[in-house]
Amino acid sequence: MTAVSARDALAQALGTALGAAVTAMRPLAGGDINDAFSVSLDDGREVFVKTRDHADPRMFPCEARGLAWLAEAQALPVPRVLAASAGTAPGPQFLALEMLRPGRRRRDYEEILGRGLAALHRAGAPGFGLDHDNFIGSLPQENTPCPTWAGFYAERRLLPQLQRAVDQGRAPATWIHDLDRLAGKLDALVGPAEPPARLHGDLWGGNLHVDDSGQPVLIDPAVYGGHREVDLAMLALFGGVSERFYDAYDEAYPLDPGWPRRVPLYQLYPLLVHVNLFGMSYGSQVERALQRYL
Repeated sequence: MTAVSARDALAQALGTALGAAVTAMRPLAGGDINDAFSVSLDDGREVFVKTRDHADPRMFPCEARGLAWLAEAQALPVPRVLAASAGTAPGPQFLALEMLRPGRRRRDYEEILGRGLAALHRAGAPGFGLDHDNFIGSLPQENTPCPTWAGFYAERRLLPQLQRAVDQGRAPATWIHDLDRLAGKLDALVGPAEPPARLHGDLWGGNLHVDDSGQPVLIDPAVYGGHREVDLAMLALFGGVSERFYDAYDEAYPLDPGWPRRVPLYQLYPLLVHVNLFGMSYGSQVERALQRYL
């Protein structure tokens, strides 16, 4: 299928799903994994659409379910899902969302984000995992529940990503031995027992949108029930929030005093994901995080 006919097929699928014909599609910049468009409809609406050639047909329906799960917490706003492809091939794969106009951060943006993320985490989850698998970026993310957080983090997060990296020649096989050693220590390393938190799962700065009122909006989730320090660690890795955020979070949902010691541990997962998505430019950070706990 040519690029022109692919876009025509997407426009037709969107028109059917949204109940209005597409009159224009304007590419938007900013996505590392997907293509994004501002789509105008003949009923006057403008919507945001994500699509990706050869995407797993389950990817966008899973993202739609993740946004709905976050919205249930009524903690931080998420974009409203308008339509998603059916989850079966063939046909264009897409996710259509309300168009959120970007704005400038309010002066208290980080305080709002801290309190809102604390409320999201407090909303909780039924267990460590989720009732369905989903994706982080374009990579599959297994969410079969485990009875303990340490078991889930080892078996559903670190080991699958590391095995993928080794199998694809993106990481040295010695990392398998190192991670096996780390997995044997995780019970003592993951911190005090806490109930499962409702996680965004891919919380870096690029997945925090600022709407036209200056408020934070969560986008592009990879949700599951897990330890809340995971979201905080990823935000520290690729986020750049200030102490005002952490103070607001801690006031709303106090953190264990030892949580900063675990930040590199919980950054291992997103770093391994980045190795698989973008290559070994992230390898030295993985090495440092592994060696810190061995």
